[in-house]
Amino acid sequence: MLLTTPDLCDQYPGEVAVLDLPLRHFGGITAFSGVIVTIKCFEDNSLVREQVLRGGKGNVLVIDGGGSLKRALLGDRLAEKAVSNGWSGIIINGCVRDVEILSILSLGVMALGSHPMKTEKKGAGEYNCPVTVGGVDIHPGSWVYADGNGVLISDRSLH
Repeated sequence: MLLTTPDLCDQYPGEVAVLDLPLRHFGGITAFSGVIVTIKCFEDNSLVREQVLRGGKGNVLVIDGGGSLKRALLGDRLAEKAVSNGWSGIIINGCVRDVEILSILSLGVMALGSHPMKTEKKGAGEYNCPVTVGGVDIHPGSWVYADGNGVLISDRSLH
């Protein structure tokens, strides 16, 4: 039986935090979960590129893009690399592009919105550091659960 985020909230009320962001689904998979890998970057997706080229092992990349709506941190090419390398999903406090292609990929993708402009490539940002997204402190190695109802963060696996 598949547990939804409302089920997890009911069963583990003191162990989950809900992201308070108007995230939208863009990927071909709308329910996904996994161990969190974090990136903190602003309008530069250089570290995103590096991470999706690595083996994802079913993990979820959580990107704190500072909420920028001016550049897309993920597009079709990087998303295709994420699928090839075993990532379960990508959650972005920022934008994506190439939404028509993202919607047919076997990848969970959630973001604030879409924007056609690509990012600068300056190599700026931090990898696997604590981030705060949607009012929730998120640490690498924690777990994320996402579906059509929302996004939950837990310090441990809940399944």
